[in-house]
Amino acid sequence: MFKKILVANRGEIALRVICACKELGIRAVAIYSDADRNSLHVRFADEAICIGPPQLALSYLNIPAVISAAEIANVDAIHPGYGLLSENANFAEVCETCGIKFIGPTPDVIRLMGEKEKARAAMKKHGVPILPGSEGVIGSEGEALEWAREVGFPVIVKASAGGGGRGMRIVRSEDELPKLFRQAQSEASAAFGNGDLYMEKYVENPRHIEFQVLADEHGNVVSLGERECSIQRRHQKLLEESPSVMVTPELRAQIGGILSKTLSAVGYQNAGTVEFLMGADGKLHFIEMNTRIQVEHPVTEMVTDVDLVKSQLMIAAGAKMEEVLQGPVVHRGHAIECRINAEHPEKFTPSAGKITTFNPPGGTGVRIDTAAYAEGTIPPYYDSLIAKLIVRGKDRNEAISRMGRALEMFIVEGIYTTIPLHRRILADAEFRAGKIDTGFIERFLAKGK
Repeated sequence: MFKKILVANRGEIALRVICACKELGIRAVAIYSDADRNSLHVRFADEAICIGPPQLALSYLNIPAVISAAEIANVDAIHPGYGLLSENANFAEVCETCGIKFIGPTPDVIRLMGEKEKARAAMKKHGVPILPGSEGVIGSEGEALEWAREVGFPVIVKASAGGGGRGMRIVRSEDELPKLFRQAQSEASAAFGNGDLYMEKYVENPRHIEFQVLADEHGNVVSLGERECSIQRRHQKLLEESPSVMVTPELRAQIGGILSKTLSAVGYQNAGTVEFLMGADGKLHFIEMNTRIQVEHPVTEMVTDVDLVKSQLMIAAGAKMEEVLQGPVVHRGHAIECRINAEHPEKFTPSAGKITTFNPPGGTGVRIDTAAYAEGTIPPYYDSLIAKLIVRGKDRNEAISRMGRALEMFIVEGIYTTIPLHRRILADAEFRAGKIDTGFIERFLAKGK
């Protein structure tokens, strides 16, 4: 096992990795910007190194600064968390060159899954169901129009090198295509430095379902089941749950088996998430793979009792899957996660500032992952996520009831948060009946107008 790890992230995920390190007897080194000097991940790490000013490009995304900190602290490995440098193949390659273990997949696999059209081809080759789509990058508006006519509108144009809704446009007619194609191309270039686009048949109001996988460095891959992530606004997830009410045990086993064979064949290692869309016909179609731990990983941990971050550390240290899992994966009950963001709950505008009161809920089946605290400051430079509230119940109804109670007892003052929004979602009749899809939030918000 590693003796010392640098955590190349901030906020709740940095604290989450530090907790896993402490339980495994590993010393954790935090990095921080000037804006995060008083953050909890800095306080609870064994060592902490300031790597620059608040701006991301000058601190957390500054690869030379991160590597310098790792070398100064003489660490064995780097855990990138999620976001930031977690899916940066160049960063993984630099770690490798410097003799520092990158806790994640190899650079080649990160690149493969990061180039969406190549990832589609790799998945299709090994039997993973995919949506009808372009064979590789679309070279021009004319080519895009030709392909769209062949499969029929609507189609969706996506950035080959990105995600998170950037460089993505839904095209419903021939007249719209040229303008939206150019918009997506421009946005992709600005966001990812790569304007390449590909196209897929668009599924109206699908469910967004993802499968959590773990892969050791000996060719063994296991699926830990699915998460339903359909509650999202502008392609940003707000609430996740596991299991999905629409995934049968047979479908779960079928997709899990296909993914295990596919990811073993491509040489995948460590934790990863394979994302699918489910149409009204109940069939799953691959859209992309995230080669890192996900924000919503706790819902899988709650229903499987598998510590995914400790699993990541053990796998990166060379452990085989049987040592990591110590038995078959068993799913128990139902889990829900609400992302608590420092945002106005109706306007969705960021709300930076000082937290004057912070009272997190507790009780049976309740977990909270956060780095926020009373008198702490939420800086304006970073993502608005301040906490993840996760509950588990014996079934979905109990989980919903428990989450409602926990949200009521979660008090944050001094800034706006999305807690009131989540309370309204939990009380919604469609949500409680499991009638959800990626268009849910638009319909839900329209009701309140």
